[in-house]
Amino acid sequence: MIIETEHGVFTLIKNHKDAFDIVKFNEKYIHELFDKYLYIVGDVSSTILRLKGFSEEDKGVHSYKKIPDYLNESCNMNSAYFILKRGEHQEEALLEKEVDPSYNEEKE
Repeated sequence: MIIETEHGVFTLIKNHKDAFDIVKFNEKYIHELFDKYLYIVGDVSSTILRLKGFSEEDKGVHSYKKIPDYLNESCNMNSAYFILKRGEHQEEALLEKEVDPSYNEEKE
């Protein structure tokens, strides 16, 4: 399912227990922290949303392969959670920003 947020377009990969709330996501998302990640995992405990970013790297602390470990070790058992993947065209825009400092943000 494609989700359009204030922070870009994402694919909702998993929405366990209907955890995804676009209003809470938009409030919690911080560009400086999460724009560099391809995957965003959100978990809800006691009505509080936590977000964590994961990259497309195969190895490392923030590898997308660590998502199951994060859900099992850092989240409450059987808590509601969601997994988003950044849209492909948005990845290209982020890369263009990094490569070309004169990139005009109005293009987005």
